[in-house]
Amino acid sequence: MALAPGLIAAVVLFVGIALIGEEPFVFVSWGVAVLALIVLVFAIQARHWWWAPVFAAVAVLWNPVAPFGFEGQWWLGAQYLAIAAFIAAGILIKVPTPAEGSRR
Repeated sequence: MALAPGLIAAVVLFVGIALIGEEPFVFVSWGVAVLALIVLVFAIQARHWWWAPVFAAVAVLWNPVAPFGFEGQWWLGAQYLAIAAFIAAGILIKVPTPAEGSRR
């Protein structure tokens, strides 16, 4: 279930590389923060607890409301690490669906 938001976030982050330091990067931050929280919820539902701190950190670091003043090579590296994390989580996180008989 985390495949769609993970891949969308990876694309947003990849496009955002060109916008680092520019004003439109705030839109990238919004998208990444929201998608990180969505993947975080899927990780918790799938009981993949080890992903929770990763996507909580991504949501905080790309937070557009109280942004960090990151720039340069460190921020570029963080973009690539976040892309890798979103793709890996998208592939690995699968929320189990309840059986037909147990639905209400």
